[in-house]
Order: sequence, then structure tokens, then C-alpha cells
Amino acid sequence: KALEIRKRTFQLIYDAKTGHTGSDLACTDILVALYYQVMKIDPQKPNMDGRDQYIQSKGHAAEVLWTVLADKGFISEEELQTFSQYESRLIGHPNNKVAGVEMNTGSLGHGLPVSVGIALAAKLDQKDYQTFTLMGDGELAEGSVWEGAMAAAHYQLDNLTAIIDRNGLQITGASEDVMSVENLAEKWRAFGWDVHEVNGNDMDALVEVLNKHNDTEKPRMIIAKT
Repeated sequence: KALEIRKRTFQLIYDAKTGHTGSDLACTDILVALYYQVMKIDPQKPNMDGRDQYIQSKGHAAEVLWTVLADKGFISEEELQTFSQYESRLIGHPNNKVAGVEMNTGSLGHGLPVSVGIALAAKLDQKDYQTFTLMGDGELAEGSVWEGAMAAAHYQLDNLTAIIDRNGLQITGASEDVMSVENLAEKWRAFGWDVHEVNGNDMDALVEVLNKHNDTEKPRMIIAKT
């Protein structure tokens, strides 16, 4: 399935003559694991109460998200082919006018703080849905990420899973050259998170850690090396 999604994403970018190819391909396996094996969602009832919430903080990887949503049936294949055309809803960043998209994203650093609010709302409403957010490693230079990290630990949001697409690259170069973030695992542990490091292109490993019950009373961080 991930190979199919990659090929269709390539075609989408080629036809539109625009897109963030590297970022899309880096996180394809993560999205496929979430949408096909992990999250409680229903394309026929995209706004159903109790659905799991997914926030794609690295919103510039929109092309692979549109491809997954079309493959799952949230949008039609015909609409997918309108990507980046005049008056299309399928623009270069996630757009919550489209079924299956919970939040407009693209201003990096916003996904985790908003996901903290969504997960906290679940606790206050005594609902059992899970919240997932995907960040890029270059995005970690944003201060709002670390404000969200503190809040998530403070409120013991064990219903929140954040994933970092650790491909080591951002738009201006290697992330460690632009703004070093290592030792990344120890940073998140110091902020009070339950941290797991996985091969982000190993589907079995991704599905296992994403489906694992969290009994730590801590938010979960998955550093996916892609």
C-alpha cells in the first residue's frame, strides 16, 4: 500500500508541476501505518463523534495526505486530480474544508500545541479518542513546539502521540547543520515524554509502536528515522 501511495503521489506532483516530493516520500510509511492500521476513522462519517484525531503539523507534505485521503475514500479520485489547480480545495497545505482534515496547517510549530488542546479536551470530556500529530525535524526550531511539549507532560496526556519524521533534512539543508536538535530522544525525555525511536520505514515497527497501549501517564513521542 505504501508503494502504491508513493507512486500516486509522484504522479500527482508531476501532473501539478508543484509539491514537496522529499517531505512526502519521507513520511509515506508513517501515514499509511496510521490510516490503514491504527486510527479509528470512517470515510463515510468523517465527523463521527469519538473518531481519532490526526493533525499533520508538517503541512507542506500535503500531496501524500491528499493521496491517502483519496485512497481511503474521504475525497474522490476525480477531485484528487484537481490538486493545485484554480479553485481546487486541494491546495499546497492541508485544508479543513476537505473531509478528513481536522486543522489547516503549514505554519510550522502549530500542530503539537493544537494537538495538546485536542487531547486535553478528550480528557475533560471523558472520551477515549486518541490524538496523533506528525512533525518535521526542522520544525523543532519553533518555540511553540516546546511550549506544547511542556503542557502535554504537565496535563499527563497519555492519549496524545506525536511523531517526528526524522529524515535529517529541511529546506535549507541538513537539520543538524541548520539548527542542531540532538540529543533528540533525551530532550523529549527531559520534557516528560515516553520516547520511542523506530525505523520510520519499517511498517511492522511503526504499527507496533503506534498501536501499543500507553500506560505511562505521559504523552508519547515516536522519533521515526526515515
